[in-house]
Order: sequence, then structure tokens, then C-alpha cells
Amino acid sequence: MSTKKSVEEIERVAIRFAGDSGDGMQLTGTKFSEATALAGNDLSTFPDFPAEIRAPAGSLAGVSGFQVHFAAEDIRTPADYPDVLFAMNPAALRTNVEDLRPGGMLIINTDAFSTQNIERAGYTEDPIEPLRDRYRVVDIPLTALNRAALSELKLSTRETDRCKNFFALGLMYWLYNRPMEPTERWLRTKFTGGVLEANLRVLKAGHAFGETCELFPVSFVVPRAKIQPGVYRNITGNTALSWGIVAAGVQMQRPIFLGAYPITPASEVLHELARYRHFGIRTFQAEDEIAAVAAAIGASFAGHLGICTTSGPGFILKQEAIGLAVMTELPVVIVNIQRAGPSTGMPTKTEQADLLAALYGRNSDSPLPVLAPATPGDCFHVMIEAFAMAVKYMTPVVVLSDGYIANSSEPWLIPDVAALPRNKVELHSDPENFEPYQRDPITLARPWAVPGTKGVEHRLTGLESAAQSGNVSYLPENHQKMVSLRAAKVAGIANELPPVEVNGGDGELLVVGWGGTWGAITEAVNRARSEGLPVSSIQLRHLNPFPPNLGEVLARFRRVLVCELNTGQLWRMLRAEYLTPAELLSKVEGQPFRISEIRERIEQLLNKGDA
Repeated sequence: MSTKKSVEEIERVAIRFAGDSGDGMQLTGTKFSEATALAGNDLSTFPDFPAEIRAPAGSLAGVSGFQVHFAAEDIRTPADYPDVLFAMNPAALRTNVEDLRPGGMLIINTDAFSTQNIERAGYTEDPIEPLRDRYRVVDIPLTALNRAALSELKLSTRETDRCKNFFALGLMYWLYNRPMEPTERWLRTKFTGGVLEANLRVLKAGHAFGETCELFPVSFVVPRAKIQPGVYRNITGNTALSWGIVAAGVQMQRPIFLGAYPITPASEVLHELARYRHFGIRTFQAEDEIAAVAAAIGASFAGHLGICTTSGPGFILKQEAIGLAVMTELPVVIVNIQRAGPSTGMPTKTEQADLLAALYGRNSDSPLPVLAPATPGDCFHVMIEAFAMAVKYMTPVVVLSDGYIANSSEPWLIPDVAALPRNKVELHSDPENFEPYQRDPITLARPWAVPGTKGVEHRLTGLESAAQSGNVSYLPENHQKMVSLRAAKVAGIANELPPVEVNGGDGELLVVGWGGTWGAITEAVNRARSEGLPVSSIQLRHLNPFPPNLGEVLARFRRVLVCELNTGQLWRMLRAEYLTPAELLSKVEGQPFRISEIRERIEQLLNKGDA
């Protein structure tokens, strides 16, 4: 007679799924994350996959991983190190096992550990036995169990083996008491016939294996998180960014035009927005990056909300056309979802190295506003702000996301539409009061008039124009005036920016970050403060212009530490602008910061200050 296994309550856990790029680890992690969100936990994820569509099976370069961190309390990162590693083959073990916490659970598909696969991963002997003293190793003949579960179906061996990730998923659902019903519903919408039946069978077989085998004496449960009431969904940065674009069009009552050329990791935005034609969204997959931004500028010229999405290499190709938008003062938004470079670099890895390109990458003095979201959900609100800023000040606006934000996910409170900013756009169509070169006295923005509107004809050109007529002008004093005017218009945006908020109040050390470094910085600073260390932090959302009180905040601290995923771009800007003797914590490994890296640097600087 079987005895029901006990359930142990834990506060948090981080799990990493790792295997070949063809093993479905991203899908497995995504479905586990969705089930976790529905279970009411706070979570943060980190997908980490190779650039190759299908790297050689069993190779180190082809390993794909997905880490999900979930808890009964507020969390901000996918965790520095996993508590559980599910390794589908020797290559996945070798590339990930050193990250596993000491004493953590290591689940291994022993069927994949053939002599050939072990050697292909660079091992000279069986790698599992030496690990038993360091971790709780769980050996599972997963491939054989998966084939046994599908033996009655008429599937090829290849088709059968492609289902084994759902066996692993079912096992982990049992181990952490996740609901299976949402995944079953998704499978029924995705597949039919034998493929549907196979995946449903192995999902349930994996769950039953965990419940009946002797390898897992207990299962675990993470209590629901105490969060703000409302309707949530698990959302990635790219999805939130796409929805923010849709929301901006609705709130401003203007049609959206997206011009884009496919590029990792920005392509998903194009795919997502193509679904929303009923919201007045027009998407255009251009033949190249230059055509994409030129089309978006043309749409803005015609009175639409023009936007283009890209990553670093494409952003550089767009710079000449962005300069045209600066000169013609047209409200187009350019989203750069940064990745590791230079050149093609590491397309699926994250980086923050395009800040200086956004600010100074065009010829001549061509300033424009630059914004950066801090979390996946924040991408939604940043896009609404970017469009409102572009239209109010008649300027192109750059939004700098990154690969980490784009692909990771978190529970997102769906906002009340009535509470979103409503910035209805009025195009100029009154001939009697139309003065095309009479600027708004506060914003310095020129009117937005659609070509073809009778009585509001005007001239725009990439050549320098006379301040009052729009005619081409080569007069030295006019060029000086126009360059200064365009700069003053962008600088004036600072007058309406909210003051930068300090996490932790005053102290000895201020940690400064921007973009996706927010989670790791905040966690590191909060932990240090809980131990009595005099440290605070700020996260910059507005990178040009800076918030009006930034200089005053920096001056309040004896030491400043800038953390960024580049070789010191914001660090250089702060030192130049405010003469701040800031320190730098730089990382360009294609990976986000670990909390421990920032925490260690905080302690070093504070100890240095004491000395």
C-alpha cells in the first residue's frame, strides 16, 4: 500500500532547464513560468539560448537554457544561481553545473550520457559520479521513460524523442505543485492528432513518475505572493513593448506605422504588432534597415505615429535617416533592443553598449531624447511616454531596451485603461492661423501639419532651412541659430521630467544604473542596507536629457558607483557632465549582472572609504 508523499513549503526557488537547442528548453521554461504565474507566485525569468537555429547536437555551443526564479515575496531577478538544474545531456551539464548552488538538486537524463555524447562535451570520463558529493544528484532514464509512455502510438523515434521535454515539464509540475491544466489547454490549441496525444501523454506520465517513484520523497510548494490586487499576466519585455505601442496609438487617437527589418532580438515586436490591425496598426517588413526607418519617417511626415524597431547593427544603419528626422523635426520613435557586439557579435546575448551611439552616433550636432525601460513590464509605459514626448516636442525619440529585458518575463499588473495618459494629437489644419515656422514658446516645437492639407503648405528638407521661411539657407548665423534651437528644444524636456528618486535615502555610496540592471542593483543595495551598510541607488530612465535634480543627488554622496553592461558609457557621461569622480563596475560577457557581483563591489568601495 503506497503512502502519500509529504509536501514541504519553501519561500523561493530557482530552476534552470538546460539541453540542446532542439530539446525545447525555451518552451519548457516558458510553460513552467506561465503555470507559476497562474499559481500566484512572483517570478523572474532568464532565457539564454544560442544564435544558431540548430547547432550540432550535443555540442557546447548548442546548449540552450531557461532559468525561472519564483517566490512568495517580491523578487527582481532570475537569481544569481539556480537551486535546481535539469540537464538533458552532458553538454548541458558541463556548461551549467558550476552555476548550481552547493547542495542543490541536479536532475540528469542518464540516457543521454553515452560515451559519444560525454566525449563530445569535452569530458574524458563519466562526469556524474564526482558530482554526487557536491549536489543531490537524481538519475532519471528520461528518454526511455518517454519512449515507454508513447509505445502505443505510431510515431517515429525522432517524433517520440521530441516530446521528452514535456515529460520533464510534467515531472517539475509535480515536484513544485504547479497546475497542469493551462499547459493542457495550450497543447489543444497548438496541436492535433497524434502529436497532441503524444504531448498530453508524456506530460501526465512525467507528473505520475514524480508522484510514484522513490527518487523524490517530498514535493515542494511556494505560497502565493502577497501582491497588489488586480489582473496579472506573465509578460516579456518585447510583448509589453508591443502593447505599449498599441496603447500609445489608442490613447493619442492616431494610427501607428511600424517599419522594421527582422533582427534578433527585436523581430518579435514586428510579429506581435502584426496581430493588431484592428487597432489601426500598420506593419511593414522592409527590405533593409534603412528602408524601414525611412518608411517610418515618411509615415510621421504624413501624420501617423511612426516607429521602427531594431538592434545594434541595424541601429547604426539607420543613423543617417534619424539625422534627417532631427533636421525635419518629425516625431518618430526608434527602439534599439541592444545585443552584444560589435558587428554581428553575439546576437542572442545582452549588452548596453549603444548608449553613446544613441546620443552621438549621427553626423554633426543632432540631439534627441533617449529613454530606457528598467523591467519587462516597464517597456509598456516607456513606449507611451516616448510617443507623447516625440509629438509634444516634434523630435525623434530613441528607446534603449536590451536582450535581457526583451526575452525575460515577470507578472505584470494589467493597467486600468482609464488611468493611462491620454494625449490626443491635433494635427494643424487651420489655414488662417497656420504659421509653419512659428514655434510653441514653451516646447519650441513647430506645428505638425500633414502634406496635402489645403492652406497649410510648407517645406521640409534635409538641408538647413531658414528659421522663418523654411527656404534652404547657408547663412552662418542662421545655422548657428537652428543648431542651438534644436538643442534647446531637447534640453527643455528636462523641465517636465520627474526628479530622480533615491532608493535608500542618503548614505556614503550611491550606485547608479540604467535599463535592465535595475533588478540586480536594487537587490544588492537592499541587502547591503539590511546589513547596515550606508549605500543607496538610483536608476536612470531618462538618459537625455538627464533629470533636473541629478547633479544635486550625485553631489550628496562621497562615492558613486556606476554599473553597466558596457565599458563605461554612462560612467563617462556623468564624469563629464557633473565632474563626478565615479567608480565603474563594467561587464561585457553577454550576461546580466549577478546580485553578488554588485554586492561585492559595494563592500570593496565602502571598505576602501573606511581605510
